[in-house]
Amino acid sequence: MITFDDFLKLDVRVGKITEAEDFPEARKPSYKLKIDFGSEIGVKTSGAQITQYSKEELKGKLVLAVVNFPPKQIANFRSEALTLGVPGKNGEVVLVTPDSEVEIGGRVF
Repeated sequence: MITFDDFLKLDVRVGKITEAEDFPEARKPSYKLKIDFGSEIGVKTSGAQITQYSKEELKGKLVLAVVNFPPKQIANFRSEALTLGVPGKNGEVVLVTPDSEVEIGGRVF
């Protein structure tokens, strides 16, 4: 079990995907994302295995991501945020998203 203080160490924020590009260098099919987390955090990059979504579908989509993990090098790309998802019924990654419009940069609590 963890404590509530442990949970608070994770900084999970709402971001808006501003760009999605193919990521052919990744071992598994993935996109390179740019996500805007608002003025406090700014724009961060994220590598995500979410290719069941089209790049056009992703642009402007609100997502939840952990923004305080150390950057992770994936092939030739530096991923600065962990975009959150859950397994779908066919094993695909389904993005965790707010169910209504919210301000970007908002912290999960």
